Amino acid sequence: MSYDLSDQAVLVTGAGRGLGRSVAETLAGLGATVGVVDLDGPSCAATASSIRAAGGAAREYVVDVADRGAFAAAAAEFAAVRGRIDAVVNNAMLLRYEPLERVQEDVLDRMLAIGIKGSVWGAQLLLAHLDAERGGAIINMASPVAERGYPNTSIYSLVKGALVTLTKTLAAELGPRRVRVNAVAPGSVPTPGAVGLNDPAEYERRARTIPLRRLGRESDNAQAVAFLLSPAASFINGEILHVDGGIAAAG
Repeated sequence: MSYDLSDQAVLVTGAGRGLGRSVAETLAGLGATVGVVDLDGPSCAATASSIRAAGGAAREYVVDVADRGAFAAAAAEFAAVRGRIDAVVNNAMLLRYEPLERVQEDVLDRMLAIGIKGSVWGAQLLLAHLDAERGGAIINMASPVAERGYPNTSIYSLVKGALVTLTKTLAAELGPRRVRVNAVAPGSVPTPGAVGLNDPAEYERRARTIPLRRLGRESDNAQAVAFLLSPAASFINGEILHVDGGIAAAG
């Protein structure tokens, strides 16, 4: 099913590659004006250029979402394009898997700053540039690891668990302001960032454990985000939408 998002201005963080890029390109293909936010300049520019080459509308912002001031300046510039921001997709995350005893303070700080602080700032910036009559939406990128244990993912799971809690709390807090807050929880998707962290045999093993017997695709997640931003989801608030082939349900 296709949705018309031509009346929306959406800020997508971590949009330089992987799931974030797929979300940004999909939303732009449905008519949204997209603010592409990423710390990596070339990747950020590549996503925005790809969107414009396909006839979509995009602005790129090379920003560390953990830096509240820099993120706020980028959001204000983007808001000026359409006079508002309708939605924020908090996708940015430092992806790192390692045994607990190897976790270093600098890595821990960056994962918490990007994944949690960046998402809090994203929500604040939506409120700062919201059209109160239209309302808006926030989508946080969660994960099945927030609900079930996987070895070597302690900090990643910590961040994703915090985002699940943040999603439910903000849904209750911001609902009266016409802001819907939901999360998408992608399953195992061999994105460029994740492939380097896992052996190919690990992906084969994962595919065998997923009830649908396949890995996720970037487009699976992007379509779920598009749905949650569409009028079809206008009464959905505080939900964690698992896009994982059934792995969370299977336990």
